[in-house]
Amino acid sequence: MADLEKDIAKILITREQLQARIAELGKAISRDYAGKDLLLVCVLKGGVLFLGDLVREIHIPHSIDFMAISSYAGARTESSGVVRILMDLNASIEGRNVLIVEDIIDTGRTLSYITENLRTRNPASLKICTLLNKPSRREVKVTVDFVGFDIPNEFVVGYGLDYNELYRNLPFVGVLKPEMYTNLNESPTTGS
Repeated sequence: MADLEKDIAKILITREQLQARIAELGKAISRDYAGKDLLLVCVLKGGVLFLGDLVREIHIPHSIDFMAISSYAGARTESSGVVRILMDLNASIEGRNVLIVEDIIDTGRTLSYITENLRTRNPASLKICTLLNKPSRREVKVTVDFVGFDIPNEFVVGYGLDYNELYRNLPFVGVLKPEMYTNLNESPTTGS
């Protein structure tokens, strides 16, 4: 882990801050969905660690499903703008209360695509829960119902978020040193 931590410019959100806020989100979700058929739809891969901790803080019956979406390719730090479903849900969401669980909302393009797609499947309700929100980067209007943290426009990794499939296992959210992604051909961590 120390090898990965040396690539971090600063820790933005500590493990303790993450766990405290996730507990608060779990209570709010439990309250808002009490007595309802709740389905959490996790957007892979980045959202899986957040989902794992969040479900332990939701104290009402619920089920989970997964979607894999791509709008980044390889060692990119900016979305390509082209969104593709790589893995779809296993079950119908018709008539269910669906809560999308996302790691980070940046431009809003990906979440806009997902919500438009899921709305066509006739859920009873459709809301969004994100761990991290970058409102300064928003290009597409997206209503976010549950937000863990609003963060500045910095490239973050850790706690499920990656750069070129690395750093997901860091127990905090940190800002990646720019030299780790600006000189792609020279960086040993890019896989290039």
